Amino acid sequence: MISWRCRRAIRDGRHLRVNMGQTTPSCHAAEAQPGLAGLLDCPAEEQRARGYFHTLREILQQPASWLNTCALVAEHRAEIESLLAGIQGVVLTGSGSSQHAGECIRLALQKELKTTVQEIAAGTLLTEGGAALPTGRPGLVVSLARSGDSPESAAVLTTLLETEPEIRHLVLTCNPNGTLAAESHGDSRIKAILLDERTNDQSLVMTSSFTNLALAARGLGLLDAPADYRALCERQSRICENLFRTHFDTLTCRAIRGFNRAVFLGSGTRWGAACEAALKMLEMTAGRVATVSETYLGLRHGPMSYIHEGTLVVCFLSSDPVVRAYETDLIGELNRKRLGLAKVIVGEAIPDGLLRGDDLAVELAGLIDLGDDNSALLHVVAGQLLAFGRSIEEGIRPDSPSTEGIISRVVERFAIHPAPGVVRGKGI
Repeated sequence: MISWRCRRAIRDGRHLRVNMGQTTPSCHAAEAQPGLAGLLDCPAEEQRARGYFHTLREILQQPASWLNTCALVAEHRAEIESLLAGIQGVVLTGSGSSQHAGECIRLALQKELKTTVQEIAAGTLLTEGGAALPTGRPGLVVSLARSGDSPESAAVLTTLLETEPEIRHLVLTCNPNGTLAAESHGDSRIKAILLDERTNDQSLVMTSSFTNLALAARGLGLLDAPADYRALCERQSRICENLFRTHFDTLTCRAIRGFNRAVFLGSGTRWGAACEAALKMLEMTAGRVATVSETYLGLRHGPMSYIHEGTLVVCFLSSDPVVRAYETDLIGELNRKRLGLAKVIVGEAIPDGLLRGDDLAVELAGLIDLGDDNSALLHVVAGQLLAFGRSIEEGIRPDSPSTEGIISRVVERFAIHPAPGVVRGKGI
């Protein structure tokens, strides 16, 4: 049940502005968030019975886990540098959430590595093989995977090892016992980094696994500046902690509004965040809330017709003045056309003029200093809270929302069809 304070705020307020306060590191989120405190105060048995035991903890563990991931990447610096030496292109690959993680950090890596960095779905690499890769050799494929047991994950690795000898591989996974981790042994072209097992989320949905995989891959661009990478992770961790302390109830209570559709908008790295947030809402509500993710400029080219009177529009706002100008123009157009039920705008220094009616502005102090290349994970966490709140409100179990078994934590095995002349490796 969502906090009564949230319900009263929605009933009594025209629109809500939540300002990020200055809090001390020792302050616990639940002390300032009655709704969160109520969820955590329930006995563990009841939390499991209501189906949110894993998801809530995995969301809340993110600030601390990011620091652990930062230290882990630093430990493997020399091995990663050897993979990057002389490469002419990088591909970030995964499926579902893991694919979106690559999109959240791709632009930053391209700037820092000074080479082409692409995000390519594992399914595309499986069906198209090396033809989907950039032409430069040697190249590096970075595989992102929570379990490493999805059929296409290991099949892509095996196929590329056999057909593309000049491609090197970095595997980032949360599961030391997964197929992808096992397939990474015995070949000098592969390096596997196993994240803390606590990031191997037990919930059906990826939350802490998503952000930690993205942050681990983000470290590739800062190998020669370990202090900068550490400072970046620490800033992101602090902002996320304050997000929970000041916004948990507000975001989860906004999810009780009567919307049946949601549109998530983002530019640049926040396009990846919009894709992931849309997927979280879809998964955690078992499809009861239909979702679309789009760029601000892309919305005008047809997808704006999706925004009906029962649609929540979630806007991840850029800190770059030029990018924000395009975004605020689009939000202004939505306001003029009176489209959607309400908006949730996440960013820093959000103009009051963008708000109307029941809109919610979520101020996250520190995003401007963090910069657009590094803000996507914070927007994703805001999307996780919206999805979690709506799942609870719908009476769905966030840990296992797909009661009909339509989707599962690990994709069911399916046939892998070998390309001509390719013999699949073991375990496929």
